[in-house]
Amino acid sequence: MPKPKALIAGATGVVGRNLLRHLLADGNWDIAALSRRAPDVQGSHEHIAVDLTDAVQCRTKLAHLTDVTHVFYVAVATNPDPLAPALIEGNLAMLRNVVETIEPIAPNLQHIHFMQGTKWYGSHLGALRTPAREEHPRHMPPNFYYNQWDYMVARQQGRRWTYSSARPHAICGFATGNHSNLTMVIAIYAAISKALGLPLCHPGTAENYHALYQCTDADMLARAVVWMSTTPQCANEAFNVTNGDLIRWEDTWPKIARYFNLEPGARRHISLVRTMADKAPVWDRLVQQHGLRPISYPDIVQWPYGDFVFAAGFDVISSLNKLRRFGFHDYVDTEAMFFRMWDEMRENRIIPPANV
Repeated sequence: MPKPKALIAGATGVVGRNLLRHLLADGNWDIAALSRRAPDVQGSHEHIAVDLTDAVQCRTKLAHLTDVTHVFYVAVATNPDPLAPALIEGNLAMLRNVVETIEPIAPNLQHIHFMQGTKWYGSHLGALRTPAREEHPRHMPPNFYYNQWDYMVARQQGRRWTYSSARPHAICGFATGNHSNLTMVIAIYAAISKALGLPLCHPGTAENYHALYQCTDADMLARAVVWMSTTPQCANEAFNVTNGDLIRWEDTWPKIARYFNLEPGARRHISLVRTMADKAPVWDRLVQQHGLRPISYPDIVQWPYGDFVFAAGFDVISSLNKLRRFGFHDYVDTEAMFFRMWDEMRENRIIPPANV
């Protein structure tokens, strides 16, 4: 019996990269990975360099993928303004280009998974109703998740394939050039603070320091996505996916400081975008001094995401009742996740070693 064929759209992002690693480790999948640059993941897979915003290029470069059984759409177009029409239109167009290229040519297509997030509930707009549940009503648009969902619901009508969608929050893992990666924001902020002889100050608001927060381990998210995509009862459903615990920065931040051998400094609300704008030379020196992988400062960290995370002065809590009820029970301790990921980054020469 032939292996199922996975198509990963957005294979170099924090979700796509870890999904690729997961499917390769599983060993039971043939894989095609779509991204503009090649994934830095070892293993047998086909990489296709393609611009997903270009419908003609998609049809040309993906025309041979007639054996695809599962599409994992984890690509995203970003914009500083989450309400920008270009953001809405661009993200819908990218999804549509993939779906409308693969669906007509892949007779054995079984499932399409497309990634969403807690912004479905308006977490980017201010305080949200918690715990957020999948059945909660939508907020006032625009929100490209809504456009993508409505498109998929309409497209699936009368077809044999099914879809699913995950709604994680604060995805943590490693990927270069990723716009929303909390583990990298904290690690690079800590490395630069240490290089400058400074304590590790929480850069957020007082409200943020005390609020409840949740994260999602990219490895666990990969397992959840594959589970959704291969479990019949998950057909045409959306699921919140987080680690399953909650943190408050007031409890976790001192532990993070100790991990990096730093004193936890006084909390002070700063703009990381402005404050860290001139710190590229500091990072470049750290790379040279410790033989780190030569990843450029703009690619290693995205400070706007840090400002977004640490400015929120309200609880962010997603209900996992539906996920558990349908049968996915994985759990990750968030604090242990941070330390494990940073240990791995040290081993792979992404961030400085512990003894500096």
